[in-house]
Amino acid sequence: MELNELKPQEGTNKKAFRKGRGHATGNGKTSGRGHKGQNSRSGGGTRPGFEGGQMPLYRVVPKRGFTNSRFKKVYAEIDLDDLNGFDDEAVVTAEILLEKGVVSKLKDGVVVLGNGSIDKNLTVKASRFTKTAREKIEAAGGKVEVI
Repeated sequence: MELNELKPQEGTNKKAFRKGRGHATGNGKTSGRGHKGQNSRSGGGTRPGFEGGQMPLYRVVPKRGFTNSRFKKVYAEIDLDDLNGFDDEAVVTAEILLEKGVVSKLKDGVVVLGNGSIDKNLTVKASRFTKTAREKIEAAGGKVEVI
């Protein structure tokens, strides 16, 4: 098979419907917009949340209480399986994980989750460890250090 022989699977590519191409197409003249009015004009329509002049719901509902979303910590998560790519006796830090491409962004630190298994003797330095991750790393002969 050659690159020039590749074709999309049958039925996956559908031709775009061209509006305003004559009466015979069933969508000519007004192009499905009807006659006159706000929505028939170019740039017509209203913004999201507009309720025809009535006070919109997002302005009626009171803003109350406290949300922690601005201040909460977001961690880059890794599984124990991700650590099996390192050599025995290696020291694994957040910077090394970023360098190897295990995590794409460090965010507020790294949390090691207990999913999977580990068969290497590693010293892992991270912001947080789940209970099972800590147990499995220590059972494999490794060390856990919270930064």
